Amino acid sequence: MSNTEVCDVVIIGAGPSGAIAAAMLAKKGWNIMVIEREVFPRFSIGESLLPHCMEFVEQAGMLDALHEHAEELGFQYKNGAAFYRNGERSDFDFEQKFSQGPGTTYQVKRAVFDKLLADEAEKAGANFRYQQTVLSVETDEQGACLEIGSEQGNYQLTAKFVLDASGFGRVLPRLLDLETPSNLTNRKAVFTHFKDNMPANANFDRQKILITVHPTIADVWYWLIPFSDGTSSIGVVTRPEFLDDSQTPEEQLLKFIHEDDNLSVLLADAEMLQPARVIGGYSASVKSLHGPSYALLGNAGEFLDPVFSSGVTIAMRSAASAATLLDRQLSGETIDWQVDYDEPLRKGIEVFKTFVMSWYDTGFQNVIFFQSEESEVKPMITSILAGYAWDETNPFVKSSTRGLRMLTKLCEAD
Repeated sequence: MSNTEVCDVVIIGAGPSGAIAAAMLAKKGWNIMVIEREVFPRFSIGESLLPHCMEFVEQAGMLDALHEHAEELGFQYKNGAAFYRNGERSDFDFEQKFSQGPGTTYQVKRAVFDKLLADEAEKAGANFRYQQTVLSVETDEQGACLEIGSEQGNYQLTAKFVLDASGFGRVLPRLLDLETPSNLTNRKAVFTHFKDNMPANANFDRQKILITVHPTIADVWYWLIPFSDGTSSIGVVTRPEFLDDSQTPEEQLLKFIHEDDNLSVLLADAEMLQPARVIGGYSASVKSLHGPSYALLGNAGEFLDPVFSSGVTIAMRSAASAATLLDRQLSGETIDWQVDYDEPLRKGIEVFKTFVMSWYDTGFQNVIFFQSEESEVKPMITSILAGYAWDETNPFVKSSTRGLRMLTKLCEAD
């Protein structure tokens, strides 16, 4: 390996956003180098995809491979979301949404899902290097120079452009001092995978993610994401003060599960398959999603909250958008990254953020449990839950703050 190498684009991170951007650009004939710190397959959170994701998987030419391998990899067909709160239930069928586009997707084990996408991107012509770390980066209008650390020694990569798809690693925000505080409340998630062993007569639809509100603490909630092999991802999201540091993460998670009447029945015979993990301080923002010869994708730029599974959707949309613009730029066009990338992407992020904040102040929770099957509003809400937060033909996307405020007042008056 020489000490200095040259490529067209360096992508930091081989997760979904990195793989999609890599495949799209490689298919256009560009020399793509993906630098990944871990070895795949590796554990990652964010298993419940949204239907809007499928459009970007298809753009990257990976949809057939996803369908082909879904069953053997334990991916669960997903057609909606179910909510539970103190005996109240509310289901949303994504195929009954307002927006155009796919209405179904999968709940995936991220370790093998991410590897599947990375392998497909490699087949498309992108170069992947694992167990490599970005140590430093310098960018200007002419390109970028990165110092990479590996077991074989350090070397330099020069490129015309850098895409940061490093997720929670947030490589460029750290190295280029781009981070800025999120205005979302700090929370922690405790989670793991179970063999769920649900009874045959369980009141549970495996084709939907189940989101449960804690019976007494309205801003604490649980996810239950089933896979097709009888396992599930289960977690609780809470304020840090509700966690007991004298207990192990496993004990804390089980305690929360036992506090809910529905989950305690569904998971009465569940077997924990691996130690529970804790993540916190995950909500993040940046000063800008782009700069001289670089752009930030997905969680590297903005991560809100896991409640509506928006993270992978934002990541994939940002990847597809950035790859399309970058192909045009490398081909000689002038791209305004603020107007063409940052501002359009943030529109959908702000819609998700509005609904996330309203979930935690319980306004949107009341909307969720207020909706009847006859409601004209329900398909519009369903579209946002399905990931279509950029569809401005939807009144609750175009004017999300005002529309949601109106809905919450209607629910309070009922």
